[in-house]
Amino acid sequence: MKDLKEIYRLTFAYRSTALKVVAYNLFFVVFNLLSLVLFIPVLQLIFRTPISSQTLKKPTFPSHLFEFGNYGKDAYNYWMSTLVKADPKMALLGVCISVFAAFFLKNLFRYGAVWHQSHLRMVVVRDLRNNLFQKILYLPLAFHSNERRGDLMARMNSDVGEIEIAVVSLLELIFREPIAIFINLLTLIVLSPELTLFSLFLLPVSALVISKINKSLKRTAKQGQEQTGLLFSSIDEALHGIRIIKAFRAIKFIENRFKTVNQTHQKLITKTFRKKDLSPLINETLGSLVMVLLVWVGGLLILNKSASGLSGELFLTFIIVFSQLLRPIQSTSNALANMAKSKVSLDRINQVLMEDEQILDPPNPQNITALNQELIFKNVSFNYSGDPVLNNVSFSVQRGENIAIVGESGSGKSTLLDLIPRFYDPVSGEICIDGNNLKAFSVDSLRALIGIVTQDSLLFNGSVLENIAFGDPNPNLQRAQEAAKSANAFDFIMQLEGEFEYNIGDRGNKLSGGQKQRISIARAIYKNPQILLLDEATSALDTQSELLVQHALERLMEGKTSLIVAHRLSTIKKANRILVLSKGQIVETGSHQELIAIKGHYYRLCSLQGLS
Repeated sequence: MKDLKEIYRLTFAYRSTALKVVAYNLFFVVFNLLSLVLFIPVLQLIFRTPISSQTLKKPTFPSHLFEFGNYGKDAYNYWMSTLVKADPKMALLGVCISVFAAFFLKNLFRYGAVWHQSHLRMVVVRDLRNNLFQKILYLPLAFHSNERRGDLMARMNSDVGEIEIAVVSLLELIFREPIAIFINLLTLIVLSPELTLFSLFLLPVSALVISKINKSLKRTAKQGQEQTGLLFSSIDEALHGIRIIKAFRAIKFIENRFKTVNQTHQKLITKTFRKKDLSPLINETLGSLVMVLLVWVGGLLILNKSASGLSGELFLTFIIVFSQLLRPIQSTSNALANMAKSKVSLDRINQVLMEDEQILDPPNPQNITALNQELIFKNVSFNYSGDPVLNNVSFSVQRGENIAIVGESGSGKSTLLDLIPRFYDPVSGEICIDGNNLKAFSVDSLRALIGIVTQDSLLFNGSVLENIAFGDPNPNLQRAQEAAKSANAFDFIMQLEGEFEYNIGDRGNKLSGGQKQRISIARAIYKNPQILLLDEATSALDTQSELLVQHALERLMEGKTSLIVAHRLSTIKKANRILVLSKGQIVETGSHQELIAIKGHYYRLCSLQGLS
């Protein structure tokens, strides 16, 4: 029931559209039944047992609401008996026209329901996908470090697709099929109470079967959706690492690994479909069994001329209406199977939507507009999943100062930089700007002060201009050109076809490593930040590209407060101060000459690179 409430909430976020779907479906149910019941006069004419108008009186208009049903039936019988008496052929024509009109209206209302339903299902999916994507963007880096991108893609694709199916199933399960079952049952009771009572044993048997199948379906669907996430992850990794796969002759290895994952996915999804499609088939089988029994019992009643008053034409009508009762029962079975499958998808989606964002604005955030004095780390400690990375780190950076951070791999250099824009928050201690804790500021205003250039040049599929002016809804070409000149990127950009409108491809793969890095620096220059974070910005470049990028970085750092993480120690000799990290702690601090003189940890690092 809780699952239904959640889908109901999503569906009726668009109340007017949902109510239109419900209304059109109700009219469809009524005219669907009417199109069948109207065959009774045809059967009466064929069997030559029309109701004599001499035995009927013209019905009077009812004074109570509950009498309208009988009034409609009596009025129709009176009209038909009069018409049959006058001209049986015209009566037959009238019945045929009535039946056609009922079928036409039935299909018209069904299409009206489908028309609005197609809009409803897609806007619900759109909103859910928007919410999921927005949540993923706001979740901290710690979440993305623990989650596979392929699994997140699966949640936004296949899991959201299951919710789309559930939206349709919900409207049918609650507002169409129960009413169809009720109206059909009521009609069957009017036609023959004895046969109706005999046929009702189908419902509890079906309910028991559906319940058992749906429990098994839910378990299999969960395994299938998890395997879909693994499948998407395998595809994402292969596409992202295609160069390495080819270089290490690992095509067959990756191909075989994917085939294994894909084979498991195929088996699980096949099992899911089989279980999902089993319940309506069982219902239909049970329905055919009951149909055969009804024909046998009804035939005996007619042959024995029992007191039930069941005529041949009424019996045939009963069979036709009963066959229509099976359709909503089977649809209910399908809808319940869809709801069981969607429950798994909804749980997976909610798992992301309910994830703690952690990096949040305070209740009354301050907007920071400038670094006026200093950035201070006070006894800062941090760990990933309990593993310590930084331990009691303290230092200060004055405005306009260039600070280099060095140390062996895994010493916490990149993590230290990530704490400044609040990609993570310290486990203990605090980071302050001009005496105010970073947590006192709005995240957006804090990050507006900061520019980042990393070792991996993270570019996006778009034009050169869009990448340099990234985040600016109205890119300024002149400003982008000036940024490109400062980043030593202008010359090669002007040689590209389309120049600043040139599309650089997925992740900038149409550019060389040095070109991508200079575009990244131009992006930082365009933003014109006050605090600059450089994370091994030149470590992946050749000597010529490194010189161009290094000159661009020096121009970028002019007048800015900069923190530079570097493995190539030759690039940070001019830093105002160097912090040496080891196992998450600052073990040395000073200028290049001072640290070389004491012949400590920094000296050993320089010796390894031939700089001492």
